[in-house]
Amino acid sequence: MINRTIFIAALLLTACAMRTPPNPGDTQDVIQAKMGKPTAVYADGASRTLEYATGPMGQNTWMARLGPDGRLLSYEQVLTSEKFATIKIDHATKEQVLHTVGRPAERSHVAMKDYEVWSYRYKEAGVWNSLMHVHFDGQGVVRQMMNAPDPMYEPRDRFGF
Repeated sequence: MINRTIFIAALLLTACAMRTPPNPGDTQDVIQAKMGKPTAVYADGASRTLEYATGPMGQNTWMARLGPDGRLLSYEQVLTSEKFATIKIDHATKEQVLHTVGRPAERSHVAMKDYEVWSYRYKEAGVWNSLMHVHFDGQGVVRQMMNAPDPMYEPRDRFGF
């Protein structure tokens, strides 16, 4: 009986977490009716991008890109190795990173180089629990990117505690 109760509870939680993805051509009102309120909205001229982040613990961020007519052009999960590869070192700015992969899960600072670091949880190659660290200099330009295993998913004894 307990196993059945746990199964039903898990099924209900999964159903609550699932949303109907938007369709090309949907308006912002339709997208928000399906997805809820976005975690951020980024404007780029007459176009807008609606961010649906699951952070700071989640490994997915969906971006709904709207054209100048206010209709959906694309909808994609952006926390991927392929999307991170589009961020150009020595050229991309904080604003461009936000428009590309959304808000970070964590922010930190590296004193030695005076870098601000934005960290993103994601599944590298769709398999490995990873963190992508994007390092910005004082002018807000990407100077370095590094990925590493996400310690949140590592066995405690691997790091000595």
